[in-house]
Amino acid sequence: MRYRMIVAYDGTDFHGWQKQVHPDRRYLRTVQDVLEKAVVKVMRQPIILTGASRTDSGVHARGQVVTFDAKNEIPPDKLILGFNSWLPDDVQVRAVDVVDNKFNPINHCTSKGYTYSLAHGCSNPLRKPLFDRHFHAFTAYALDIEKMQEAAKHFLGEHDFAGFTKLNHGRKTTVRRIDTCEVCKTEEWKIIINIAGAGFLWNMVRIIAGTLLEVGRGYTSPDAIPEIIASCDRRRAGKTMPAQGLSLEWVAFDDQLPNKLAISKKPCSEK
Repeated sequence: MRYRMIVAYDGTDFHGWQKQVHPDRRYLRTVQDVLEKAVVKVMRQPIILTGASRTDSGVHARGQVVTFDAKNEIPPDKLILGFNSWLPDDVQVRAVDVVDNKFNPINHCTSKGYTYSLAHGCSNPLRKPLFDRHFHAFTAYALDIEKMQEAAKHFLGEHDFAGFTKLNHGRKTTVRRIDTCEVCKTEEWKIIINIAGAGFLWNMVRIIAGTLLEVGRGYTSPDAIPEIIASCDRRRAGKTMPAQGLSLEWVAFDDQLPNKLAISKKPCSEK
């Protein structure tokens, strides 16, 4: 039978989601490897995990969706307790259910939601993140939030985002659809960029965040965003923002997996 889990993790001390071997055969700690070992302990059989999103080194998740196949049938509530008893403090299984054997978290994904958290105006050392520094990027400059909100609207819809990914991205097409892109003020000197869409290119969300940062600093006009997107020129978009500000919040499927632990999908104005 096929099980599905909602998994959260602090990506600070991980080399991303996917298991990998360093060229010098040095062990690299990944979320998949740590989680797989815990699942094997409970299920008592070889297990291979499939994750909906291959988050990069340092990126967090609150709503990663993972599946695995197992011969034995165990109630989901007992699996949650069992898995978490073997997991370290920076990984947590938040929900488990049983799905159809044909369900695939990659192929059946209809949309994903990310947030990028940013503290700004941090030339004042007391505004620089301390206890939550692993979950916020920061800039010493105060940002014009209204201009960033105006610019964010231009990312909505279907576009060729070739200028918002690595040059060697390895994808057949760079056309993607963005359903939500908004900048929300959470505290006086903190914002969250909320982005959702049907799929994302490598580093795409972090580059969009970097481009919005340029708008907030006054280097780029909000009205210039459509031209920057249309140019498909990586040099015209903003920098790739640090990994620690990014979090995978939720993954949606055709069967509407209830993800009560994920953030609301409503726009900022409706929260």
